[in-house]
Amino acid sequence: MIEVDASAKGLASAKQRGKRQAIPLTALGSTAVEAEGSKRVSEPGVQDIEQGGEAVAASTDAVKKPRGGQVIEPGRALALADFGPPSIGAGDRLIRLAYKMGLRGGLLSLRKPAKPRLLATAANPLPGDRAAGTALRAGHFLIHGLKLPIAQVDFGGAGRLAPPVERVVHGFHWLADLEAAAPREQVTAVAERILSSWMQANAKMPARPGKGPAWNVGNAGARLLNWLVHAPLLLTGADKALRQQVMDAVGDTARWLDSNVGRAEDTLAQVAGWCGIVAAGLLLPDGRARRLFGEAGLIQALGELLGDDGGVMSRSPLGQMEAIALLTRLVACYRACRRDPPEALDSIMQLMVPPLLTLTHGDGALGSWQGGWAVSAGDVANLVSATGVRTRPLRDVRQWGYQRAVAQKSILQFDAAPPPLARHARSGCASTLALEFSHAGQRIIVNCGGGAAAGGLMPVRLEQGLRATAAHSTLVLDDANSTAVLINGGLGTGVTEVEVDRRTLEGERGSGATRLEASHDGYAARYGLVHRRILILRDDGTELRGEDLLVPHGRKGKRGMVGFAIRFHLGPGIEIGRSEDGLGIGMALPDGSYWQFRSGSGEVTIEESIWADGQGRPVPVQQLVIQGMVSRGGGNFSWLLKKMG
Repeated sequence: MIEVDASAKGLASAKQRGKRQAIPLTALGSTAVEAEGSKRVSEPGVQDIEQGGEAVAASTDAVKKPRGGQVIEPGRALALADFGPPSIGAGDRLIRLAYKMGLRGGLLSLRKPAKPRLLATAANPLPGDRAAGTALRAGHFLIHGLKLPIAQVDFGGAGRLAPPVERVVHGFHWLADLEAAAPREQVTAVAERILSSWMQANAKMPARPGKGPAWNVGNAGARLLNWLVHAPLLLTGADKALRQQVMDAVGDTARWLDSNVGRAEDTLAQVAGWCGIVAAGLLLPDGRARRLFGEAGLIQALGELLGDDGGVMSRSPLGQMEAIALLTRLVACYRACRRDPPEALDSIMQLMVPPLLTLTHGDGALGSWQGGWAVSAGDVANLVSATGVRTRPLRDVRQWGYQRAVAQKSILQFDAAPPPLARHARSGCASTLALEFSHAGQRIIVNCGGGAAAGGLMPVRLEQGLRATAAHSTLVLDDANSTAVLINGGLGTGVTEVEVDRRTLEGERGSGATRLEASHDGYAARYGLVHRRILILRDDGTELRGEDLLVPHGRKGKRGMVGFAIRFHLGPGIEIGRSEDGLGIGMALPDGSYWQFRSGSGEVTIEESIWADGQGRPVPVQQLVIQGMVSRGGGNFSWLLKKMG
């Protein structure tokens, strides 16, 4: 057994009692093979870790290049999805073309424009946050734990808010929260009061986007869609003059989007703008031409947003959820009008849900990737339920870039792709070859997450650090990011190529394991080293072996030494104790189980860390760090995580 100090032993017993640019990407298929010398890997036991670091290193090295297996032709580019516009007749095509060219309203219908009114009322398909709605009734916004008094909000945008706060306020996502807090008649006055303040501060629309956060395409599109979906909340009050102002604002915003949707800040914002346009075409009079125009634009934008496996090009689970939510609300508008949405939309929804589920852990909540956080299981389940899509997670999302391995109660998530391109990323992270690992719903190894929530309780000053390589459970060289993290939320140069190999290992007496190997070139130009990571998850889910290798690359920089650190951020509520030799860590989990972490490559130190919870709020946690100096000629560092008892 691994030696642990008395405090760790006592801790364990107490817990047990208490209970479109090409990005090279090589992907190999999962195939059952007989690994050369794989007995110790396929059927690892306690005796391996009794020998300390040497046994760990030997076991991973033994299956570095297993024999056999069928190699699937690798995908060499991050391919965009290809969706065609809805099939319509010649007359409708002519109407759509005329609307696109600027023939709007009376010019196209050849009759006097109808008075602004709603043709139908949509039922909100996505419940809001009751706690946030109760806070609104009490006089303040509640966003990622931050309480912001409504009276202090500058709705005009002169005093800029943090991006996540601006999105909620100016996108009117708070309407769903207010609706969830109490019966409509009890919250209508609150909605009207906030809406009146917003309209007074934004009485004049700019000709083009960019004049404050209220008038970027993403917020304007989300706002129009939310106004239409939550129209009963905004239009049932006693103030008739306000109702007319709201309908005028709906029509004005729709016309503004007609002219400016092509100037969106990114593709996801463009999708939001198109969703608002289509919803207005469905629910406002004389909307046929606008609907035809919007449907074609929306399908094209979705083709730009998604890879061919259904994941958004930003590789962000938050972006994936936002896109699914937009389409779900739009489908509710179709249902209100008793129209069927285009077949392409249904196909796209079917395509988008499985990649999202790939990043769920056993508790149903999300992993922390690309600025996201551990979005709660309830929020994920409500979104998936609202889509009506019944499916399972994808194991190998090659284009989106995340590998998922499930072994009994254990789930391993592995980032095996380059970061998103700068034009797609909002809160891009240098997370290549990072991992997350959970068992029975308890997170053991995590990433910090929360970069996109900075501005709530998560301090803004931490935003860039939360997107750094060091905020993820992977290897870092010289405290440098594997891909440059820029202040404006984008990403610079770094990882351009990731090679991936996934295999199933078969051992004696029916034992087996999943083996993942990937490498990236993010440090090749600066340090002449390629990072390769090998992960082996035993089929019973009780053991995860790993090896991080630094392999020389090219002729440059093969002399001298460089500092390295392999970081393992721990999940919340885990209590730890060090072994006497400093190579092992005992971990008592909140569920009463006990795990051991063992290094075969040097002492393990313990440092403070931070983790973003299901609401994007900061939670203090700890991290395990293996660090030292390595030759420019390369090196390898092995480690083992094992469930005891």
